[in-house]
Amino acid sequence: MTIQTPVQTHSKLPDVGTTIFTVIGQLSNQHNAINLSQGAPSFPCDAKLVNYVTQAMQQGFNQYAPLTGVVALKELIQAKVFMLYGQSYDVDQEITVTASASEALYSAISALVHPGDEVIYFEPSFDSYAPIVRLQGATPIALKLSVPEFTINWDEVKAAISPRTRMIIINTPHNPSAQVLSADDLTQLARVTRNTDIVILSDEVYEHIVFDGHRHHGMATHSELASRSVIVSSFGKTFHVTGWRVGYCLAPQALMREILKVHQFMMFSADTPMQYAFAEYMKDPQTYLHLSAFYQQKRDLMIAELQNSPFQLLPSSGSFFMLASYAHFSQESDSEMVKRLITDFGVATIPLSAFYADGTDNKLIRLSFAKDDATIIAGAKALCLVKG
Repeated sequence: MTIQTPVQTHSKLPDVGTTIFTVIGQLSNQHNAINLSQGAPSFPCDAKLVNYVTQAMQQGFNQYAPLTGVVALKELIQAKVFMLYGQSYDVDQEITVTASASEALYSAISALVHPGDEVIYFEPSFDSYAPIVRLQGATPIALKLSVPEFTINWDEVKAAISPRTRMIIINTPHNPSAQVLSADDLTQLARVTRNTDIVILSDEVYEHIVFDGHRHHGMATHSELASRSVIVSSFGKTFHVTGWRVGYCLAPQALMREILKVHQFMMFSADTPMQYAFAEYMKDPQTYLHLSAFYQQKRDLMIAELQNSPFQLLPSSGSFFMLASYAHFSQESDSEMVKRLITDFGVATIPLSAFYADGTDNKLIRLSFAKDDATIIAGAKALCLVKG
């Protein structure tokens, strides 16, 4: 029995209620469905990493870490970014370890976006961007990526920029479309933001998961963009420990100074023993450099196992997702298709419409291959039973 309160509430997010993600989760549990929906690994992390956390705890690293993070970890982040992308960030003033990538996103938007501002972002989109913007009294401006290529129309971006535009949110590799920005995209982004006060917030949590020999074109690879960008990444996504909730952000000193004002009152610091563990683990660069090949094998396994399914798979260039189209054999909504896959075939996926503010339905579903091979094979076999 719930507690009744006399307090009247005035919601800051009145249209946020039970999402399709919650509905799918509950339905999946009821039917014990194979999980190809959740963007979290179903396999264990490296045992070395767990041992390093245990050692850190046993060695007494159980109190608050410094505000911006453990220095040894920040030094390894600095070295990694310089090695891969050629941009050097100051360890003390331009690198902050955060309590998840989500906290980094919130801190950056909260610190740099003000009431009356506009923030451009691209749909389909990770679901937290627009609500965070709205919580600042600002207006999220959604631009739709072209379908089925999921590319940015830079003329539309230029036309959408107004005197109130304060930020553009970028996500590459992209969730949910699994596409990546090109070097030309960065050139276009630099062009439309040049001589403005626009901040770029770049969500790069899948930076180490780019396929087919391609390079990750993040903001740190472009010096002009780096000078106006806040870059967010995730140890959870990189090292298969999404439940540890540790990420980091990079930004020029003037931007980071403002982000830290929010970070210090939200969390002050990220989990201490995890930071020491990551610092030990990252001494070997192969701990993150092998990820593209690791996940490409899983992507290719899913493609091979779905060869005889009725679904048409869209290219996956990065992240650990893939989109599948069913428009050629059914006109049911993507939400209804997903529900039917759970109830009739015992496999859970995500409808792409969930990533649009207006529920745009392109008859596409999202599959996750961040799973052990047995789960990928079982899920694919279930999808192959669908009649086209």
